[in-house]
Amino acid sequence: NILRFYKNPFCIIYFNHKKCDYILQCSMTQLHVYYHFLKMSGHCRTFWLKTTQTNLNPTLNCLPEFFIFIMATVLAFTNQKGGVGKTTSAVNVALSMAVSEVRTLLIDLDPQSNATTGLSDLFEKTNGSIYDVLIKGDGIKDAITKTSFSHLDIVSSTNDLVGAEIELVSIMAREYQLKKVLKNIKKSYEIIIIDCPPSLGLLTINALTASDALVIPIQCEYFALEGLGQLLNTVRLVQRHLNKKLGIAGILMTMYDSRLNLSKQVVKEVNGFFKDKLFKTFIHRNVRLSEAPSFGKPALLYDANSTGARNYMSLTEEILQRVS
Repeated sequence: NILRFYKNPFCIIYFNHKKCDYILQCSMTQLHVYYHFLKMSGHCRTFWLKTTQTNLNPTLNCLPEFFIFIMATVLAFTNQKGGVGKTTSAVNVALSMAVSEVRTLLIDLDPQSNATTGLSDLFEKTNGSIYDVLIKGDGIKDAITKTSFSHLDIVSSTNDLVGAEIELVSIMAREYQLKKVLKNIKKSYEIIIIDCPPSLGLLTINALTASDALVIPIQCEYFALEGLGQLLNTVRLVQRHLNKKLGIAGILMTMYDSRLNLSKQVVKEVNGFFKDKLFKTFIHRNVRLSEAPSFGKPALLYDANSTGARNYMSLTEEILQRVS
């Protein structure tokens, strides 16, 4: 929005290698002031500035070019209770982001590898796994698998990740392993989504430490609320000791059935506690969401007109509004 106020062509601005429609007239000092304003604006994203020239003389035949890179926002879908829709939500939101032309990377951090299976129809074979990156020290760029969607990539998981919890114990700064490897690719994506395992072990702690914000799916049933307090305590500990910038993007109600009073009561309790953190979009019970993984594709590709697919497209819009 800052760039909208300037019309005279003294330099050309690029965001993430894409030429802007807006032209900026200012001095080098002013440009760096705007850069630091963007960097310190309090948003989840951080900015990195690279210039090709420093001379802003308007008589030049060639205008100076400035490249501003928006670093990816890292979102973790987490809840230590299983079966609440973490993986379904992570997979469908990742594809919805890609369909919206947001450059997205999905990281499957769950040893069950369900996120990898849920997208298996979109790639032929994986290049590596997150286990190779965290434990064997392979480069994350070598582990990224391209999908048939130009805006969606995935880092897959395998059963080897089961042993990663034990192997990480002996590694120095074990809580920061994922955060360190993500630094190398943050300029290549706009959103990085992490599908966390259903536990509060070292893999989940790594995800929380590396993330900018959390999406917490909660099934519309009573037992789903019981473990929420323990998760929030863990989040507070991570905020205090490992990642002060970690926030909660929102609470997502899944498997919602408007015909059941129980679903409405659970939503009322969650809304009373979290208030503005609750996403307005609920994920309704939908058979298409259950069928889609067996075909190796998200609901949006399996049945774009289904209630589940429309719910996740609406949710994606909400998430982008909250984290951008």
